[in-house]
This record gives sequence, structure tokens and C-alpha cells, in this order.
Amino acid sequence: MKIGLVGYQGSGKSTLFHWLTGVAPDPAAAHVGQSAMAAIPDPRIEKLCEVYHPKKVTIASLELVDTPGMSRAHEGNAARLAMIREAGCLVLVAAAFDGGDTMADIRSFDEDLMLADMEIVTGRIERLEESLKKPLPRPEHLQLEHERETLGIVLRAIESGNPLRESHMSEEQRKVTRAFRLLSEKPRLVIVNTADDESDPERFTSRSTPELPILAVPAGLELELSKMSAEDRAEFEREMDLVATDRDHLIRTLMDVSGQMIFFTAGEKEVRTWLLRRGGTALEAADNIHTDLARGFIRAEVMAVADLLRVGGEREIKAQHLMRQEPKDYVIQDDDIIFIRFSV
Repeated sequence: MKIGLVGYQGSGKSTLFHWLTGVAPDPAAAHVGQSAMAAIPDPRIEKLCEVYHPKKVTIASLELVDTPGMSRAHEGNAARLAMIREAGCLVLVAAAFDGGDTMADIRSFDEDLMLADMEIVTGRIERLEESLKKPLPRPEHLQLEHERETLGIVLRAIESGNPLRESHMSEEQRKVTRAFRLLSEKPRLVIVNTADDESDPERFTSRSTPELPILAVPAGLELELSKMSAEDRAEFEREMDLVATDRDHLIRTLMDVSGQMIFFTAGEKEVRTWLLRRGGTALEAADNIHTDLARGFIRAEVMAVADLLRVGGEREIKAQHLMRQEPKDYVIQDDDIIFIRFSV
């Protein structure tokens, strides 16, 4: 799952990228973007290791993409944003350490998203209109006409200033737009990059809504703190009366906003977490593990991490009939450990 970090030049976006991934920004990639992985922490992993004593532990990760800094004049921003059309969600980094208007930046960013989408949709409509002038088989003509009508609705919504994620499009209409990976349809999170000595972060976070969650983070300070030993960091925070940002919580928030969840596989060979879209099925989980498991899927054996930790092991799970047999359309839950039975 890709998470696109976007922001205007000087927002501290690359500093946030460095802090979350541990990978320093590459100056050579400043104009093309850079990606790195951020492991998704989960406290249940350590407890599962105490049960299984595995030879290997593998933790699921998010891919963070640090895009080139955007221009407040909007020039060239559509091209800069094109590289993150495949991202599952967008993280807007807005500066609040230089006296700028953070909320104005957020509104301006919405304009950039819609301008980029307008360019894509307009171009496709023009190509459709050219195709519809040619003699075509009736089924193909009707299909292209339906796409043009749907994209016309989408274009009018964009031109009226309404982000597509807030529009009431039907599932049929969304099927048409899905292939274009429109930016204003994507879920997003705002991270306000505050000054190190920001005394009132709630002036930003109080504007947070379910549709637009807002977090306040002094990214520069957090990056410096991350380079300290645990003892030095604790002493520095105590002396400066700082409340540090929970990096692990922030990464899990990115996962949640992008519509992803974690499930587990566990045994003596390996304890592992996997990413799956929220609402994903046992068959999709099997496919994430290996396509052969999905192809030969018979059933999923499922138990809850909480049950396993409470009773102490798989033998006790089975003795208390806490291991469930689930079909391919079973919806995976956040606390599930699964084992796929399949035929070769």
C-alpha cells in the first residue's frame, strides 16, 4: 500500500518522510520523488512470539512516497501529483512554523487536486468525443457514450469545487472513474508540521473531522529526538517538558486512513503480519499470502489473538473449540490469526 506525502515547498514533508521511514531524503530524487518502507508496529507481535518462539518475525509495511515539493502558484503541480495516482491515500503536510496560513494551504491543496483531476477527465472526454464520431458497433458506442456521460457528471462536480470523495456518486459511476485513480477521490490525512516550541497544537487539531483528520507534529524536533538514545531522549523531554509524538500511533493512523487493516499468520517457523483492505475476505487474505493459496482455497482456520493469548496456546484453543472453520467469503477481522487449507 502506497501513501503519498505531498506538500508545498518548504513544508517539511521530506523531514517527516525521514522520521517515519528512517531513510534520509536523497537530493538527487528531489525532482522525481523517493519511496521507502515504514514498518507497521503492533504490540501483539511480541506476545505472539512468547507463545510460538518463531525462527522468524516479519512485519507488514506501508510504502511512503515523498513527492517533489509543490508550487503555491499551481504551476506544474499536476505533473508532480501524477506520480501518486496509485497511492491508496494522501498525506498533506502543511507548515505552521513560518507564520503561514495553514488552513489556506489546505484549501489551496484541494484546488491542486481538482485541477489535476480536471485535466485527466477533460482529456478523456475529448478522446471519447473523437471516438464517438467514428462508426462503431452499437454495444461499443453505447459503452463509450455511457462513459462520456458519467465523466461529464464528474467534471461538473469538480468544476463546482466539490472534491469527489464528498460527492454522492453511484457505484456504477465509481466503476467508470476507478481506472483514472482520481486524486480528489482518495482519503487523506493532514499533518500540520509545527514549530518545536508550539504551545497550542489544539488550534490545528480542533479543526479535525472524520472526513479530514488533522494531526499536529513538530517533524524537525521528532527527527532529532529519534537520533538520540532512549535515555538521552527521556532526559531531554523531561528537561524541556515535552510530550513526544507517538510515531507508532501515527503510522497506524496512516494505515487506518488508507482503509487497511492487519491480520496474522503464526507458527514456529514465522510470526507475521499482513496488510488487507478493511472488509477484505478470507480469499483475498489467502491471495495476499500467495496466489496458490487463493487458487486452491478450501477453507480458512481462524482464531483470535486475544483468545490465543488468554488460553496460552493452539492446543488449548482447539480444546476449547475456539478455532473456527470459515469459507472464502468470510470477512477478516483485525484480531484474526488465519491458516489457509488449500488443494494443490
